[in-house]
Amino acid sequence: MNFLWPVTFSVLAAGVAPQDFLPPASSWHGASEALIAKPDNPWITPAERAQLLDSPDYEETMAYLKKLCAASPRLELQSFGHSAQGRTLYVVVATKETAFTPATMRAGGKPILLAQAGIHSGEIEGKDAGLMLLRDIAFGGKETLLNHANLLFIPIFNVDGHERRSEWNRPNQRGPIHQGWRATAQNLNLNRDYMKADAPEMRAILGLIERWLPSLYLDLHTTDGVDYQYDVTYAYQGADGTEAWSPHIAAWLDKAFHPGVDAALKSQGHVPLNLYVEPRDGRDLLQGLNAKHSLPRFSTGYGDIRHLPTVLVETHSLKPYRQRVLGTYVLLEATLALLGRDGAALLAATAADQAARPAAIIGGWTDSGKEREIDFLGIDYETYISSASGAKEVRWTARPKLFPKLPVFGDKPGRLLKRPIAYWVPITKPEVIDRLKLHGVQFETLTTARTVSVEMYRLVNPQPEPGRSGQPFEGRHLFQTGVKAETHTETFPAGSVRVPTDQILGDLVVAMLEPESTDSLFTWGFFPEILQRTEYIEGYVVAPMAERMLADDPPLKTDFEARLAADPKFADDPSARLQWFYDRSPFGDSRYLLYPVGIER
Repeated sequence: MNFLWPVTFSVLAAGVAPQDFLPPASSWHGASEALIAKPDNPWITPAERAQLLDSPDYEETMAYLKKLCAASPRLELQSFGHSAQGRTLYVVVATKETAFTPATMRAGGKPILLAQAGIHSGEIEGKDAGLMLLRDIAFGGKETLLNHANLLFIPIFNVDGHERRSEWNRPNQRGPIHQGWRATAQNLNLNRDYMKADAPEMRAILGLIERWLPSLYLDLHTTDGVDYQYDVTYAYQGADGTEAWSPHIAAWLDKAFHPGVDAALKSQGHVPLNLYVEPRDGRDLLQGLNAKHSLPRFSTGYGDIRHLPTVLVETHSLKPYRQRVLGTYVLLEATLALLGRDGAALLAATAADQAARPAAIIGGWTDSGKEREIDFLGIDYETYISSASGAKEVRWTARPKLFPKLPVFGDKPGRLLKRPIAYWVPITKPEVIDRLKLHGVQFETLTTARTVSVEMYRLVNPQPEPGRSGQPFEGRHLFQTGVKAETHTETFPAGSVRVPTDQILGDLVVAMLEPESTDSLFTWGFFPEILQRTEYIEGYVVAPMAERMLADDPPLKTDFEARLAADPKFADDPSARLQWFYDRSPFGDSRYLLYPVGIER
């Protein structure tokens, strides 16, 4: 029997504040502080009014944006969907075009920057930095940023989580006073939902991406983890020439984005790093850092595989909120300016990746060991034995320290997936067809039944994803499997779809529909029904049948005896032995473990 012990919250001593347990903060002043509006500025943002110590709620944020956009001919506030609790999702369109529409934007030929704040709504400095930049575009002399580029700004993506506000939400983050919650009202992490698209918020932004076709996508976050000197870090797939699904885009980000934003941030007093800082051991920084590729469930992995240039921005959680907001502002402004100057080269790189049709797609990643070393601008720390954990814990001291030649561990392509001509998805999988449509994938819908010869997969040893002990993840049970190819003549009813891979999103199609792909729809549990048997046979029937099969089929007898010799567990299991014969008899279920998607080679 399992007992669920009641959870009680200890009453802390009077006067204890939520952030009293954080390590000491390093002092900071930078030129970007000049960006803060004066108290008498009529367009001072709510966060600036709070001296960048707090962040406004949803209603106050939207009230400010509605007022700002109504007063500026360059800004328009548009809705693009609703959250699970019914709140409106908004995007601000900033442009000098004649109309605030995707068609007008495309006709103008200017690149479009999509910047998204609050996918994790406790990490919300992107919202307050964006409000400041929009104010300055409208009334602060920065309208010229729109001369050669357009801006789409989502102030709060996870709006329901944003309103689960508390001073006690993120124990490892220094401000703002009130912080939102990481997950949505459905307890879904939107930055794990790009591939499966379960959340209404994710479905809405996929539609926005498909309508507007942005040229560059910024996903604004706050990092967790260890203390260090960098205040703005960022990452994208394929950095420093590593593997990517979109190598031309990665090369542009290396050549243009990286040096451009670094120069802007440094000039304003910030300390950038082109790396997602993930320590291998949070108690021992000397063990090094991980620099892994993102799966398509994440914004950067998804953007890479659909050939949408995407950058993850992570300000440092232990820096004061004021510093993090200003660093994000500088990065947003620098990116918009860079896109205006060098957007044509990015569009050309994107077109090259969209036109490529590689014969094989990377279906997952595997560790590659130590790849390089960096001189890491860290913070010194001490260790002690905690009476609570009984283990070694860390105390950060706020004293800067260089960690020379800190090892960085990477990964490399694992399984490669051969690109087929097309996939055939039966009408019996409407949720799969729905996801293809949500992502903007092009396909042919059959108006009449069609019989075709296709390759189909028989799953080999499907099982729950290791390490989860059967527990759900992001609302689903994840699986992994091997496959064995078979040739079938299959009839696909009317309403089924044929999905060619000769299209811009062809790489994404392969990643979605190949069951061995690490983030496939099979992996995410869209095909659980093929893992079960529905017909069965009694032992008193199958035993004499099996005996006849052994007598009449010498090769079968040889195979059976080999299995007995090789697998003692099987040999000692009467039911498994009889099942082995049932599966090889005419009574067996020919559809058991048969992946129902056809593959056209």
